Amino acid sequence: MDLGTSIRMAVDNGKIVFGSDKTRKLSLSGKPKLVVVSNNCPAEARQDIEHFCKLAKITVYTFPGSSVELGTTCGKPFIISAFAVMDFGNSDLAELVKTK
Repeated sequence: MDLGTSIRMAVDNGKIVFGSDKTRKLSLSGKPKLVVVSNNCPAEARQDIEHFCKLAKITVYTFPGSSVELGTTCGKPFIISAFAVMDFGNSDLAELVKTK
């Protein structure tokens, strides 16, 4: 699985919600299928997201690059610290949920 291609496919074909604040709120609801955070996501936001995801049994995947690289991978002209995958679309990001 090519992570960059899979993320881009999910962005193009699936349903993704960008932003650490929105991801944090969605994690409380338990609706996301997967949450992705950059490796330089602010500590407080990361802790909240990971805590809420643990309670809701949502897999959290740490992207091996910075928020700038994650934004570029998603094809967006801004930084992305975290995003929630609501629907995988045609991507194979579901494999990340199975491996954790």
